Amino acid sequence: MTPINAVIITKEKDTLQIIKKFEKENFMILKIVNETTSIIEGITNIQLHKPDLVLLDISFKDDTFFDMLNELEMSIPKLVFISANKQDAVKAFKQNAIDFILKPVDFNSLILAVYKTIKRTKMERSYQNQKIKAIELLNSLNQPNDYVAVSSLDKIELITKAEIIYCQAEGRYTTFFLRNGKKIMSSKNLGEYSAILDPNYFFRIHHSYIINLRHLVKISKKEGYFCEFPNGVLLAVAKRRQEDFNKFIKLKE
Repeated sequence: MTPINAVIITKEKDTLQIIKKFEKENFMILKIVNETTSIIEGITNIQLHKPDLVLLDISFKDDTFFDMLNELEMSIPKLVFISANKQDAVKAFKQNAIDFILKPVDFNSLILAVYKTIKRTKMERSYQNQKIKAIELLNSLNQPNDYVAVSSLDKIELITKAEIIYCQAEGRYTTFFLRNGKKIMSSKNLGEYSAILDPNYFFRIHHSYIINLRHLVKISKKEGYFCEFPNGVLLAVAKRRQEDFNKFIKLKE
């Protein structure tokens, strides 16, 4: 089983010590990728690490944290609130928390919260995969497959393949950069899209990037290969892929 990644936001040393001890004894199901005492740093770290779970042991004066969380261009992680105040459970479930842990924190409460996260995540991904397969089947039966279904945990977006400039791997996620400047994040990894995107136009220049040849402005060969796009982005071609990329480009000339 792949452990779920978690970010902890707490100023309480006791809470942090208990969760870290829990992680040590249950490393198969939980991995702490970051810990912080600050709400602002918490948002930054959530955006950076894209955790499955956020453990919150901090008092909230308003909904600023949750507003910032909803504005992130990514799937919102599951939230577990930790508090000594039972009344905080109301705020927790108002914010769609997956669980509320009343202090003192114990291993039994933590393991229930972690397994709720695992179960919910699996259910959501299974549902999204079913929807994507149905969409792909309809595309194959009814029309040329000009779209790609991009799945996050809370929605599926259909993107015209011609609109994609490039795709970027971000850990287990993939971000699509579109011609209109929009970015869309998927909960699938880049490798899964390698098999879906049209090999006549898309090429994986690096383990982190797949580019769309239709939007390639020029290729610079100074100090390696670099692909330039209309939005000014330069992406390097990995050395081990340069020969294949050169052949790919010549086939299109």
